[in-house]
Amino acid sequence: MNCDASRTISERILEITTAMDSTRQDMKLTTIVVISAFLILFLVVRAVENKSVMVNEYSAVFCCAVLCIGMQWVAWIPASIAKTERFYDLAGGITYLTVLGLSLWAGSQSEPPSLRELTVSLLVVIWSIRLSFFLYFRIHRTGKDGRFDQLKTSPIRFLVPWTLQGLWVFLTMIGVIVINSQAGPAPALGIWDGIGLSMWILGFSIEAIADRQKTAFNTEPTNQGKWINSGLWSYSRHPNYFGEILLWTGIAFFGISCFTGLERVAWISPVFIYILLTKVSGTPILDKRALEKWGDDPEYQTYRKNTPALIPRLTKKS
Repeated sequence: MNCDASRTISERILEITTAMDSTRQDMKLTTIVVISAFLILFLVVRAVENKSVMVNEYSAVFCCAVLCIGMQWVAWIPASIAKTERFYDLAGGITYLTVLGLSLWAGSQSEPPSLRELTVSLLVVIWSIRLSFFLYFRIHRTGKDGRFDQLKTSPIRFLVPWTLQGLWVFLTMIGVIVINSQAGPAPALGIWDGIGLSMWILGFSIEAIADRQKTAFNTEPTNQGKWINSGLWSYSRHPNYFGEILLWTGIAFFGISCFTGLERVAWISPVFIYILLTKVSGTPILDKRALEKWGDDPEYQTYRKNTPALIPRLTKKS
């Protein structure tokens, strides 16, 4: 055997070994994520399902949890084959609407949907359709989402974001799921619900306006490679995330007069969203990218110093 052939075989063995090591690491990571997601789902379901309508001997809350994960895993199959994230956000939006429909239908087996249930459901429909289509068209306009560059190359690794999206849908929707699927009549709307609706309207408006302003900014050729510091973005570096947290907090307020006992665990929804967007996958990732791009720019440093990360400053700081 000549040296070139020996070297080729050695390189091939090294490639196979590296691939096997990578696959084992992917399996380990994905297994940890899936088990953790299932454990969280189980604990939350057990806490809040006490007064839930039963569907074929299972609580409606449990059925909604299964649907959240199941729909994401079904969507993961063609996405992993095509190695694309183009339909990720759209799949999330469809899951929101499907789970919403299931919870409403389940609750109607006990009592016709109340004004409370119809109101919170309509708020979720409006939010879900706007955001999912906004994200869908954004990714088709830009061609990709950088968050998935390293994930979509491995089907096993790619299962992680789809599983987490199922968990995200369930935990953000848990308050609405509990409200819609409770057996028996719902209490009449009151002052807390009015406050919640006002918070939702404000949060939704902030998120929608911020997204529109950033889209318009990025479509201007002269703004390529620049950061947005106008409009709502001059008062907060992440006004869209602030709006997101605010609107889900408003929805949680609708549960104040109807949650009892461990059902109050459903208030984890806005807490989960706040932690995820400010500590895990939202502002930390975007701030890191921004510092990599403009960290040495004195004007960006001034903008970063004078502009809060999340809660808008009511007056601009010079």
